[in-house]
Amino acid sequence: MTATVAEARSRAMSRGTVAGWALRIVVSAHLAAIAGQPVFAGVYLSGDYDGLRWHAIGADVVTTLGYGQVITAIVVWVRLRQSRPFFATLALVAAETVQYFAGTAGALWLHLPLGVLTIAGLVIQFIAVWRWPLQPRAARDA
Repeated sequence: MTATVAEARSRAMSRGTVAGWALRIVVSAHLAAIAGQPVFAGVYLSGDYDGLRWHAIGADVVTTLGYGQVITAIVVWVRLRQSRPFFATLALVAAETVQYFAGTAGALWLHLPLGVLTIAGLVIQFIAVWRWPLQPRAARDA
């Protein structure tokens, strides 16, 4: 009987849950979108003024994905009883929101360092959601 419980637990850990996989997908898309932002800013700073338009469009995409990640993290919290992804996402999205408005206001002294911090934070979150098992707490504790 012990082997059956261990096998079931192993299958559950490798398979994950729909909510867990949704969070992984949203975080991955969010990271891919935010990785383009310094590139578009660099294109603009090198003299191509279309880079600023692409940077603004990218900011809208990143912000939308960030808010979608908050919703997905709420689902993970409710379904899997894991609050850590929600609070990490909330901190990240709060920083992104401040960075967004700093950029639109032209406050580069705040926009640039927050950009670096949000990218670093999202990379750490990406590693965390792909490394940690996103299972219901009852399944992990069994």
